[in-house]
Amino acid sequence: MEKWYLMTIVVLIGLTVRWTVSLNSYSGAGKPPMFGDYEAQRHWQEITFNLPVKQWYFNSSDNNLQYWGLDYPPLTAYHSLLCAYVAKFINSDWIALHTSRGFESQAHKLFMRTTVLIADLLIYIPAVVLYCCCLKDISTKKKIANALCILLYPGLILIDYGHFQNIYNSVSLGFALWGVLGVSCDWDLLGSLAFCLAINYKQMELYHSLPFFCFLLGKCFKKGLKGKGFVLLVKLACTVVASFVLCWLPFFTEREQILQVLRRLFPVDRGLFEDKVANIWCSFNVFLKIRDILPRHIQLIMSFCFTFLSLLPACIKLILQPSSKGFKFTLVSCALSFFLFSFQVHEKSILLVSLPVCLVLSEIPFMSTWFLLVSTFSLLPLLLKDELLMPSIVTTMAFFIACVTSFSIFEKTSEEELQLKSFSISVRKYLPCFTFLSRMIQYLFLISVITMVLLTLMTVTLDPPQKLPDLFSVLVCFVSCLNFLFFLVYFNIIIMWDSKSGRNQKKIT
Repeated sequence: MEKWYLMTIVVLIGLTVRWTVSLNSYSGAGKPPMFGDYEAQRHWQEITFNLPVKQWYFNSSDNNLQYWGLDYPPLTAYHSLLCAYVAKFINSDWIALHTSRGFESQAHKLFMRTTVLIADLLIYIPAVVLYCCCLKDISTKKKIANALCILLYPGLILIDYGHFQNIYNSVSLGFALWGVLGVSCDWDLLGSLAFCLAINYKQMELYHSLPFFCFLLGKCFKKGLKGKGFVLLVKLACTVVASFVLCWLPFFTEREQILQVLRRLFPVDRGLFEDKVANIWCSFNVFLKIRDILPRHIQLIMSFCFTFLSLLPACIKLILQPSSKGFKFTLVSCALSFFLFSFQVHEKSILLVSLPVCLVLSEIPFMSTWFLLVSTFSLLPLLLKDELLMPSIVTTMAFFIACVTSFSIFEKTSEEELQLKSFSISVRKYLPCFTFLSRMIQYLFLISVITMVLLTLMTVTLDPPQKLPDLFSVLVCFVSCLNFLFFLVYFNIIIMWDSKSGRNQKKIT
């Protein structure tokens, strides 16, 4: 009883922080003609409500795709339509065709912010609470502390409730988390269904698709493909196909409908990366203009090869040795590989890496906290553009204090607690003097934090040189990218040197 009482308080704290952040500015506030992501969400409600389904993804006089054209899967469109019906009931001017463009008011802002909160309450927050309650081998106090830290993660709060990418992250990440819960608890069909809903809500959930596929395939192999494993494989295939068919059913009327939706979902013509994003291609572009030198198809092939090769070892290991722990760490590794190397990455896609990192917070609190701080820092240029400096500082400090007090992270830096003992023992067979790994990581953390603080201060207080107007934004991306590369190596070391295959771990059963 006490556990649920404390968990309720944790949820209320999370909701209070979210609503407080929502009182601040949002993307594109008062900035015509395109405004920002806030207007994109409102415009999608306008389009889905006023136009027939077959016109949602096509350019027309009523649906100018250059003005925030719908470029997310069908479930996002259906969600927009549902919100539009509620908006119509409150004030039809909010979604009037053409005349509602750029509509802004306090009442409408309240409505839009409320849609985010309801999505959180229905999908994401229950998944977080259930996940933390199902963790094994940790105390009730630690479960509650884990839920608090996850719900206070500033990156997701600032994007969904500040910047206002409202109907993307809490829903898609929530469905993905329900999927993780399902397959980790051997409810494989329900887990697969939940993850299919995540992909059909936001195509970037493909970042998590390979770990789901490899984990379930590994389970089938383990059960035996001539017996129960084959039956499970058929059931999983039927579940996936049925869920996709149901989501896409209105678009099966014509072949061109499906092709147009796919073209909108995967806009190859937009290029290797967009804006300032903390991945390899944007960082490397500072020194060598890849986008200008290489043809588009070469860029696409190159990004595919780097992405595939960087995630291949972890995926093979997961198929051969499927385990709950391996699954969660492979989710981190694969999502980070996609973020660093794949084609057309947005800065907000780092949230797809942050979710699985939150799931291993209780296992490696020091490194998880560090990563989540860096992921929030990487969003700094976007948050400053939206005038969200103060909410960013306050939420980041609150999250950091919660992690330090809940997990005593600075006391969890030994090789064993960093899950690097097996790796260190292997290295010491050839280099007996390799005894400084734990100390080196502590120094790297200190350097990383100092660099992030100094860059934040410089970005806020100094004007960049006239010849280099994007200097600070580029530095933020470059520093974040270096951190992410380090984390990619770290998480892959954990995966490849884990010989326990799921034994003696804090796992979901």
